[in-house]
Amino acid sequence: MTHGPGAPAAAHPGRPEAAVPPSPGIWNIANMLTMLRLLLVPVFVTLLFADGGHDPKWRSVAWATFAVAMITDLFDGELARRKGLVTDFGKIADPIADKAIMGAALIGLSVLGDLPWWITVVILARELGITLMRFWVIRFGVIPASRGGKLKTLTQGIAVGMYVLELTGWLATARAVLMGLAVLLTIGTALDYIGQALRMRREGLAARTGR
Repeated sequence: MTHGPGAPAAAHPGRPEAAVPPSPGIWNIANMLTMLRLLLVPVFVTLLFADGGHDPKWRSVAWATFAVAMITDLFDGELARRKGLVTDFGKIADPIADKAIMGAALIGLSVLGDLPWWITVVILARELGITLMRFWVIRFGVIPASRGGKLKTLTQGIAVGMYVLELTGWLATARAVLMGLAVLLTIGTALDYIGQALRMRREGLAARTGR
């Protein structure tokens, strides 16, 4: 049976009404930047400890490697969101890469005696604790990164980068002050996130029980 010019076209069984955009593959620019950051971790550690760990030339090269890793951290997430390249691999690998490069720098600097161990412990404990807490409340919602958290990350990155370099005089004083600020932001944002998590969990439980 034929249809007239004004009749609707027959539906084709099994054919979707609208084309579904294909999911992004793992080999995209955002994920490649994340993988590059992971690959730079052992390179950075090797350079940091080269020739006893206190050679200014090697420390400068280690700083450059650290800087490249931190720069990729600024771009991979933004590219993934803007270009529609968000993948399950990226969601898992990105925070691992962030903590790997920062953890390697903090621990390495403390081993070399350039950074007090208590600072390393405070920062790493905060990062691990907040990550676990996010998983604890994920069934009630996602805790977004706050402006304070982003400022904390930036301050930590600059301060740790300055400790990687062999600095003296007022620059050494400036990096100590900046690291002090980073520690304060680390603790302050942790308390803020804990408050958000407890409130989110309380409201989620109340919604489930109807109270």
